[in-house]
Amino acid sequence: MMDLYNTTTFECSKLITEYYSTSFTLGIKTLDKRFHFPIYAVYGFVRYADEIVDTFHGFDKKTLLNTFRTDTFKAIEDKISLNPVIHSFQMVVNEYQIEHDLIKAFLHSMEMDLYQSEYNQVGYEEYIYGSAEVVGLMCLRVFCEGNDEMYQALKDDARRLGSAFQKVNFLRDIKSDFQERGRTYFPNVDFTNFTLTDKQQIEEDIQADFDAAYRGIMNLPKGAKAGVYLAYKYYLRLFDKIKGCPASKIQNERIRVPDFQKVALLAKTYFQFRLNVL
Repeated sequence: MMDLYNTTTFECSKLITEYYSTSFTLGIKTLDKRFHFPIYAVYGFVRYADEIVDTFHGFDKKTLLNTFRTDTFKAIEDKISLNPVIHSFQMVVNEYQIEHDLIKAFLHSMEMDLYQSEYNQVGYEEYIYGSAEVVGLMCLRVFCEGNDEMYQALKDDARRLGSAFQKVNFLRDIKSDFQERGRTYFPNVDFTNFTLTDKQQIEEDIQADFDAAYRGIMNLPKGAKAGVYLAYKYYLRLFDKIKGCPASKIQNERIRVPDFQKVALLAKTYFQFRLNVL
């Protein structure tokens, strides 16, 4: 019966992914089937931690996050949790030997959102590492399936992909982050006077991350390559849309990729994969 419990907890993380992100759901479905549940578990964990700091208004977020952190590491040690999201995550952490320092860095970045609203360059890099780059490294541990030599060879590029995704999110979410939450992630940028030059400098930095990440994607194991490539192409499409918008538009509107374009990207990636041209 333990197998049944384990499966239902993974199904919970899958449901969370499907409800919160159609783009990541499509990407995961393009992975080899053996990677589906582990990556759903990673996404479910990071999504719920993010919900604590961004959504649970009117509650004691710091206490909730501390409890989530304590429960997570206790579950990793005990190899069980009654919280289905944490239980499925601890299974992945233990099976794929995901470093605890990655989890600590992630939760630290979530905590930073509770008290920090502006960032200098050092804080900006620290936040991006913990909120996004380590998530890429967790997924890479899964994809490498114990092959540490492969992991070490690909880890820098995996970090750059996570960084690119997060910075695109920052641009896409300027309206909610700045106007609704009072957060400014990009250092030395005044969003009361956000200029085209500011926007272009940020975009050049993001493009450099995307360029470095592509190299790593092409060297991923076959079962992981198509799914990660799809996520890359989706974010690149979103980035292209943002680049085509004036600075004033992204301050007042959340830019998105329509669902039909996401499905088209999925179909194209699938056929490229099947034709072995990735």
